[in-house]
Amino acid sequence: MPPIVSPALLRRAPRLRSLNLQPHQLQPAALGLLLACCCIAPMAMAADTGTVDDGGWTLHGQGFANQRHSALGQITGGNVSTLVPRWTYHSGVNATFQTTPVVRDGVMYISLPFSGVAAVDAASGRELWKYKHVSRWKKLCCGPANRGVSVEGGLVYVGTVDGRLLALDAQTGAKVWDVAVAEQSGDTEQASSLNKDDPLGKVDASGSTGIGIAMAPVVFDGKVFVAVNGVGYGLHPDQGLAVVGISATRSQSGFMAAYDARTGAPLWKWEVTGAGWEGNFHNATGDGVPMHRDIAGEKASLGQFRDNWKYGGGSIYGGAAVDTQRHLLLFGTGNPSPQMADSTRPGDNLHTSSLVALDTRNGHLVWAFQQVPHDRWGYDVVTPPVLLTLRQHGHEVPAVAEASKLGWVYVHDRRNGKLLFKSAPFVPQRNMLTPPTTGDGVLIAPGIAGGSNWSPCAYNPTQGLLFVPALHLPTRYVLHEEKDAQGRPFTYVSTQDGEEKAGTLTAIDLRHGGRLAWQEKVDEPLIGGVLSTATGLVFSGVGHQHLAAFDAAKGQKLWDVALEAGVNAPPISYSVGGDQLVAVAVGGNSLFGFKTGDAVVAFGLPRP
Repeated sequence: MPPIVSPALLRRAPRLRSLNLQPHQLQPAALGLLLACCCIAPMAMAADTGTVDDGGWTLHGQGFANQRHSALGQITGGNVSTLVPRWTYHSGVNATFQTTPVVRDGVMYISLPFSGVAAVDAASGRELWKYKHVSRWKKLCCGPANRGVSVEGGLVYVGTVDGRLLALDAQTGAKVWDVAVAEQSGDTEQASSLNKDDPLGKVDASGSTGIGIAMAPVVFDGKVFVAVNGVGYGLHPDQGLAVVGISATRSQSGFMAAYDARTGAPLWKWEVTGAGWEGNFHNATGDGVPMHRDIAGEKASLGQFRDNWKYGGGSIYGGAAVDTQRHLLLFGTGNPSPQMADSTRPGDNLHTSSLVALDTRNGHLVWAFQQVPHDRWGYDVVTPPVLLTLRQHGHEVPAVAEASKLGWVYVHDRRNGKLLFKSAPFVPQRNMLTPPTTGDGVLIAPGIAGGSNWSPCAYNPTQGLLFVPALHLPTRYVLHEEKDAQGRPFTYVSTQDGEEKAGTLTAIDLRHGGRLAWQEKVDEPLIGGVLSTATGLVFSGVGHQHLAAFDAAKGQKLWDVALEAGVNAPPISYSVGGDQLVAVAVGGNSLFGFKTGDAVVAFGLPRP
């Protein structure tokens, strides 16, 4: 359907301070005229990142490179231990809270659970306005969490739990336009089709086919990029992270789409799966790990299931990076559908469980690297990729680093996708890529949650260190072979959580082949994200409702504070009135058992 546009709001020219024009978007003469006429100081653009150094946190990843590295220098290793709370904002929405706030011109924009948005004064936390979203359907595919907004040209962009892309007026919160990215209803329960004689009746599974948007939209070159999740289907019993993969269910392909940033008009759409998705039937990953596939059996069934790419899954959960020089949009894709149960999807299932680069101008595929062909374990590529420059063989190489659920960081040449190297493992690995088995099944680490899940990494370009938050939650995969009421063979895969539960925060030296520089081990999974600063600090939630700061070079903990709910979101840092603050959403994560809340808390140095 066409976008729903408010003509009156479109005619309103946003204030100049809300334009946030970046130097690369203007011709030199126009930029000079703008600066001369308006007496605005030029904004410094950090090389290779697209970061506007105006003291705010201007993009979801701080820059288009997703480095989450703050150039501010007021908070240091010598004074970080004196940080105190400056303000707390309570949204009134108590649920899993994963937002990265965006700070522009002294205003903080916060995406709320269930796709609401709040704007608060970044100096005081005082609410300026709040938008409450009304979903088109009641059942959500992937929970209430939203990971952030994008702010550009006087508009705030947010993707919603019911598959919409909204543009709100940045000064009032009024809706400017509203586009349906996905039309599929979320109220159709696939579990309801299982009759009482079905072997799956005994697992008491439930789930829905709804499609939502969790990622923060990305705005570049007059376009808004956004993607959908909820298409890599599996039924979820009420057993924590347990999942049931069913070979008979149907989904659709995931996709990334571009819209006109001013009007919401659709521009292009790239679907994850397509004809020929069987690929070359690789029996090893691109980095040489054996896959243990029944290649002959898959090829024999290809004729029967050749068109199942139409239901192939490949959700896109995490944030995207933009190589502004090469017009590349880089992001990860999720597992194929049906999740884990693979009998109806022979082949490599391109381009699921992959790192992908598209041309931002037309959505054409430039390259893709599939981390796990024919994925049977739910190893989505979900962590936002990080762009950086490495020196190899005497040459500067534009690279992209992707922390994986498998427990390695993969580093590629971002021009062509060539794998340069992968890091040492940052979590324990056990029975990697072993197919699910009958009986007691097989215990595999990393499990279905990772490794590195959606939590964003941070990169210190001076030190060459990538900071990776991760989980150690081994998963037992059990294959069930049954017959349905008509006596036809029927298989499904269930998962069980292992007894081990821990987390790691790891500094990985990307200048020296991905060796581990240091690692902090905690007894709760690390889910949330990391902040790096130019003064050599790393901020991260560390479990048990604590936020901590570490020495980036050595890993020594320098500061720790207990908060009222789980710290399961990425911290940010910004400056307002010459005062550097660190802020984080404190709202927990119900899926992992962390106490939920509704707060954003900002910390600063004691006032004189």
